[in-house]
Amino acid sequence: MTTLPIPRTAAPPRVSRKLAAAGVLALWLVGFLVLRGRNTLALAEADVTPVHQSLNDLNDTVAANRNSNPLFLYFFNEIRLVVDELARGVQALIAQPALGRPVPIIGWLGVVALAAFAAWALGNLRVALLTAGGLLFVGMQGLWQESMDTLALTITAVLLSLLVGIPLGVWAGLSRRVERLLTPLLDFMQTMPTFVYLAPLTLVFLIGPASATIATMIYAVPPVIRLTAHGIRAVPHDTLEAAESIGSTRTQLLRQVQLPMAKRTIVIGINQTIMAALSMVTIAALIDAPGLGQTVVKSLATLDVGSSFNAGLAIVVLAIVLDRVTTAASVRVERSRRNPSRLGHLRRLWLALGAAVSLGCVYLSYTYVWAAEFPVEPDLGSPIRRGADAVSTWVQLHLGSATGVLKDVVTGVILNPLQALLTQSPWWLVAVVLVAFAAIIGSLRAAVAAAVCLALLVATGVWFDAMTTLAATLVATIVVLVLGLVIGVWMGRSGRADRMVRPFLDAAQTMPAFVYLVPMLALFSTSRFTAIIAAVVFAAPVSIKIIADGIASVSKTTVEAAVSAGSSTWQVITKVQLPMSLRTLALATNQGLIYVLSMIVVGGLVGAGALGYDVVQGFRQDRLFGKGLAAGLAVVLLGILLDRITQAAARRADVMTHAHQS
Repeated sequence: MTTLPIPRTAAPPRVSRKLAAAGVLALWLVGFLVLRGRNTLALAEADVTPVHQSLNDLNDTVAANRNSNPLFLYFFNEIRLVVDELARGVQALIAQPALGRPVPIIGWLGVVALAAFAAWALGNLRVALLTAGGLLFVGMQGLWQESMDTLALTITAVLLSLLVGIPLGVWAGLSRRVERLLTPLLDFMQTMPTFVYLAPLTLVFLIGPASATIATMIYAVPPVIRLTAHGIRAVPHDTLEAAESIGSTRTQLLRQVQLPMAKRTIVIGINQTIMAALSMVTIAALIDAPGLGQTVVKSLATLDVGSSFNAGLAIVVLAIVLDRVTTAASVRVERSRRNPSRLGHLRRLWLALGAAVSLGCVYLSYTYVWAAEFPVEPDLGSPIRRGADAVSTWVQLHLGSATGVLKDVVTGVILNPLQALLTQSPWWLVAVVLVAFAAIIGSLRAAVAAAVCLALLVATGVWFDAMTTLAATLVATIVVLVLGLVIGVWMGRSGRADRMVRPFLDAAQTMPAFVYLVPMLALFSTSRFTAIIAAVVFAAPVSIKIIADGIASVSKTTVEAAVSAGSSTWQVITKVQLPMSLRTLALATNQGLIYVLSMIVVGGLVGAGALGYDVVQGFRQDRLFGKGLAAGLAVVLLGILLDRITQAAARRADVMTHAHQS
């Protein structure tokens, strides 16, 4: 008797992720058309919710009990006092009148001499000349004291960051458990846009240099922790085993082997911390940090393009000087480790002579007014301001129609429809759609994280403004990714293109966020589009470099095999290099979103409105402090939401890439 095989029940066909996403989008559009304008949680600019009022009450309670509550009396107030004294001490040294004199302890001649000598000692003569020239240039712009105030706060924040960051980095490098504990905290600190640090710190430490320094420290410390830990872990095991075999203790291993071999990585971390600190110090002008940031904020508020450009140029010059000095220092450290100089004694002699000359200049700047107060002439600031105003006027007269058309097209065709879809749909519908997209694009865990973030976002009371900010962020990110794909693929496929474009991208990444607002303000005046374009220019270099590195890392053998099989250039890019770089593309999207969100919020100063405007108004009006604080929390929640979704997408892309390669 023959037994017939029982047919298996066919498994239900799996719905592709693209089809699922299209279905969710279609349902969203239908829901938008049927329910438009209902349950949008819109809130007028001057209105506050009970949550905002409770935060205002908290602010009032803290102010009333600041000098009686033990937590403030013996902890927060003491921290503020120490940081404030340190910041004012550095300011008195190079920026503000001190010791009953109308000038600081070290005048302009001493500062230039010391900075040039430090650049020479840490780097080389060319960097020393660049340093001296850069400082003289900002002085001739008429911004010497403002620049020194910015530099003083940067130095203070960097010193505190290194004091905390290097020991933590060493500890994390030696202990995997400490690294696992620190990594989520550092991720959180680096994900948060810069604006967000300001409001809660002013609640605890008041407005002023102390809050600005602490905010800058929080923003600037993660790079040095991460890179110090990486440098310690990167020491070869063979070297450690050899040192242990001759009886070295753990302390000797750290002091004589691991730290010397990690020195260049640590110096790179210091470079990144310095650049982050300078960027944050300028933004901290919103909480009364002195310096160039104050000039930029006041100029942007009055639409004074000339003054804002002059101050922005000074910030760029300082950034270039600090970046080149620390970069040259890292190169010298590596060279001295690999090839000890034969001219060590001669170099030490020259350095001793340079130190003597620098100390002489310091004495002159302390003793004589001409060496303490930067001379009024030559004046480069006035022609720079007039030139910037003239260019702005010319652009508005001759290019206004073109820039206006571009602004109107992008705003009318892309931004307004997307913003209407996000802000005019019922809040619950948008929340369901975003959670569904998180599950489709990323994972179930990402969907849960998205649901939590969205629920908290509703609780902040600024849902409508958050959706407005999200719309601008998504539009800017799309443009960033298009630029990243076009320029990144070009750079990844051409070494010549990479060598030509990468220096400009590196230079763009040294500029603080404030600086990008100035030329965009001249081109497009105050509007949401101005903030979007500034965000694109700010975030594009990061995405372009990531995509270029991903394309360049695709196996040349695989590319050659595709070419030999008759594939065209377009086919090689779309069928080989891009599919094998999915992880890189997801990472570029993640970083582009985070950078764009950070800049879009700053764009509240030039007409972007929404959450950035709420945060700024919270600093300016006591009755809106709670709303500003809630808006800052909303920015954090948006950042976490976007980060978790794109990180999950990156992990999925990584799995797909490995499957494709295998």
